[in-house]
Order: sequence, then C-alpha cells, then structure tokens
Amino acid sequence: MTRFFNSPFLLGFENLEKLLERTAKHAGEGYPPYNIETVPDGAIAITLAVAGFSKDELAVTVEENQLVIRGRQAEHEDKTFLHRGIAARQFLRAFVLAEGIEVKSAALENGLLRIDLVRPHIQPSVRTIEINGGPS
Repeated sequence: MTRFFNSPFLLGFENLEKLLERTAKHAGEGYPPYNIETVPDGAIAITLAVAGFSKDELAVTVEENQLVIRGRQAEHEDKTFLHRGIAARQFLRAFVLAEGIEVKSAALENGLLRIDLVRPHIQPSVRTIEINGGPS
C-alpha cells in the first residue's frame, strides 16, 4: 500500500487515500468509453457510450461517495449466429464523487447515457475556537 498522506499535518485523510488507491486500480479499463464535461453553471455531465443497452439493462447508483454505472445484457440463446462480432457484454464503471456532489439525473438517448451531477456552492467560512483553561 502506497502512503500518499503520511504527513503529520494531513489529519483524517485515510478515506481519501483508500479512494485514490481504488480509483488507480480501475484506471486502465476502457469500456465503455465516456466523456466528462463541465456545464456552464458549474455542474458536471458524464456521457457513456452504451450502444445496444436498453434502460432496463443499465443501473446507476451512488455507493459511499462513488457513482457506479453497471450494464448487463442478457444472452439470447434462441439465436444462431453465422458470425458474432457484437458480444453481449457487461461492465462496471465507477467515479469517485467529492463531498457534496449529487446526481441530478440520468437519461438514455441514442445509445448515450448522460448523467448530470450538481456541485454545491461552497461559502468560505472562518470559525474562531475559544480557548478554555489557564489564567485569564
């Protein structure tokens, strides 16, 4: 296990380190191809090329700050192929979401699955902590 956050000044980042390691494991997977774009209002859109999949064969879930897209096509045993160049293929594609990012919607159109994410507007804040004890 590589220690990215072994500095004593980085407190509470253990979960982030685990997320980075999990993401690095799946980085080389190329199916299905996808685009990630920013939308003018600061939102994010992910588009996956899922040609041949119906809405019922796809699942979009959020699991522990991860957006997970699964695709599973059923094999049609009643067909006899002379040539089979298009295989029924299953996939799992996961994206780690930053704290506060929410999935707004998902839509399937013309073989493209588009997932819209919204990013919260963060207001900078300063909080003063009272120091207790000791002479006044």
